[in-house]
Amino acid sequence: MTKAELVTAIAKGAGLTKKQADAALKAAVEAVSNALKKGERVAIPGFGIFTVRQRAARKGRNPRTGAVINIPARKVVVFRPAKDLREGVK
Repeated sequence: MTKAELVTAIAKGAGLTKKQADAALKAAVEAVSNALKKGERVAIPGFGIFTVRQRAARKGRNPRTGAVINIPARKVVVFRPAKDLREGVK
């Protein structure tokens, strides 16, 4: 599903214009992004939970040359789907 298709589905489901649905989607994505940047957990009932986790530094290997490289520690966004979503996809 593309963003345009998602905006159309939101507009149809909520009885909004496409312009209003696009603004709502942008605001929702921005709110989730800002919360994750602050390190907060975002839970959307029936959909899932977004969290930020710290990934430790590790050693990797360049597949082309075989040389060992250091991969620095970093933060990653993790999504855990809700039980209803997991069962609905089966």
